[in-house]
Amino acid sequence: MNQINPKKLLNSKWTAVKSINKEKHFLITKVSFDEEGIVTLCVIEAIISHRQTEIDWRDLKETSLWKQGWK
Repeated sequence: MNQINPKKLLNSKWTAVKSINKEKHFLITKVSFDEEGIVTLCVIEAIISHRQTEIDWRDLKETSLWKQGWK
């Protein structure tokens, strides 16, 4: 399980274990918090196509889906 601090998500780099639309490398481009500091929005962007997708930031904790950094 990947350890993630929600406050450090912005601009973090991620590698998908299995390619998503033939892409593996992603960057977190937008993170929004509510008044209590809970993440309400997390947008991940593919490096090659610049395609943006909203994701549940907790999915990044799953090592079977994501690796921290670009590998």
